[in-house]
Amino acid sequence: MTGSRGHYHASPMSTTLPSISEVEEAFAFFEDWEDRYRYIMDLGEKLPAMPRADCVDANLVRGCQSTVWVTMQVDGDSVLVNAQSDSQLVKGLAAIVVIAVTGLTPREIVNLDLEAIFGRLRLHDHLSPTRSNGLHGMVQQVRSRAAALAA
Repeated sequence: MTGSRGHYHASPMSTTLPSISEVEEAFAFFEDWEDRYRYIMDLGEKLPAMPRADCVDANLVRGCQSTVWVTMQVDGDSVLVNAQSDSQLVKGLAAIVVIAVTGLTPREIVNLDLEAIFGRLRLHDHLSPTRSNGLHGMVQQVRSRAAALAA
């Protein structure tokens, strides 16, 4: 995960998404935000490709500076979430949301405190206000869709 100077380098062969606890461990490991940003963007590259048919207005996240689509499907008792963005950083932030909620039930997603996760990662401290608003928009969309599924 690190190069000769301790900086983060993405592994092009790895496509498996980590758990949210592994993301938190990686954030604690990196000493500077440049490495964390690279890691976030690498997480976005690990998201499965979103079919063009899913890149529609109904899946568009409102209030985000970048174009972001989020899909949610029920798989048994759990939910599968995917995201796509035209921005590498935003796609990585979306990946963190995906990692945090995929596999949970709709009710668990509604009750999950994603803002606490972002707080532990100190994301809002290091994102522009527009990026923070976009992240909040993603969370709201995922939470409202989960609430509809749980009803």
